Amino acid sequence: MKILTIVPAYNEAGSIEATITHIRAVDLDLEIVVIDDCSTDQTAALAYAAGVDVVRLPINLGIGGAVQTGFRFAVDNHFDIAVQVDGDGQHDPAFIPNLIAPILEDRADVVVGSRFIRREGFQSLFMRRLGIRLFQHLNRLLIRQKITDSTSGFRAYNAAALRVLQHNYPVDYPEPEALVLLKKRRFRLAEVPVLMRNRHAGESSISGWKSIYYMIKVTLSILIESVRLPDG
Repeated sequence: MKILTIVPAYNEAGSIEATITHIRAVDLDLEIVVIDDCSTDQTAALAYAAGVDVVRLPINLGIGGAVQTGFRFAVDNHFDIAVQVDGDGQHDPAFIPNLIAPILEDRADVVVGSRFIRREGFQSLFMRRLGIRLFQHLNRLLIRQKITDSTSGFRAYNAAALRVLQHNYPVDYPEPEALVLLKKRRFRLAEVPVLMRNRHAGESSISGWKSIYYMIKVTLSILIESVRLPDG
């Protein structure tokens, strides 16, 4: 099994080296690609110095475009599994074996790492938790499956899911909408408990009043996606 770790990063110079170190500490033969989303700091230079593959985007595409670039890298280089790990230090790579286990056991095609199954570690800010609860109810209604942490970007994908997502992945705040897209295409979704940490560096792009905008925008996108796509 070829397993890739995709690390989308935008101005993560304060945390990217530690993220790479922690991924390498996992007892798996993981390859790493950092998708530098046109950072204005030393993110790319530090990743290069750490000896990992780096894809530098010429313009800032946002999290959706950066992650989709990682999916294309995974498909082009024939990886069997890809794991998405944010570059800000929130995701603990020690949980990567737990994430990929359902795929290796052929119980799931896509696995989401959820901080809310055991409710340990960093639980996010109040407004974001409110949005996550909203998306949980939407998921139950639209895809008939409870996803407790649909905004989590700590995920693992098999090759079949990667081939679809390399061509079709939401651009803005993609995580909740991608679950609807995948389920409508009959991919098997699963969740496993993980611990998340507060970010080591940088600032969240979703804070304050942006949280309300985020909830409205993503809710509309999910509803449109569920109507647009036929089952199967």
